[in-house]
Amino acid sequence: MATSKITYLGDLRTTSTHLQSGTEILSDAPVDNHGKGQAFSPTDLLANALGSCMITVMAIKANEMGIELKGTTAEVTKIMQAEPRRIKRLEVTLNIPVAATDKDKTILERVGRTCPVYLSLHPDVEKEIIFNWL
Repeated sequence: MATSKITYLGDLRTTSTHLQSGTEILSDAPVDNHGKGQAFSPTDLLANALGSCMITVMAIKANEMGIELKGTTAEVTKIMQAEPRRIKRLEVTLNIPVAATDKDKTILERVGRTCPVYLSLHPDVEKEIIFNWL
């Protein structure tokens, strides 16, 4: 079964429908590539997926450890390269408002750095990950 259906709406915009839930996401071409930039671009969605995936797998592991990561945020910065046009670098800063032991932090950080999106990115994409334990 397909995961999603993407429909081109014209004017460099798509809508993506998650087939299981019906949730929709709009995507626009970015301003620096002929678009309006009124929604996430496809590369924005990829960058966002990294932060979301890291938090998700860390929360799964944290639940197993009896730790609650509610309130954790990730700020993601995407840096593009001109030739060839691709994502050059992703910077993710995770702000984790949790009191945890050094051992727990090490485990959760390792889990975050091995999330499926992180491991699926091409090795040429530079990744800077910062964990702020608040």
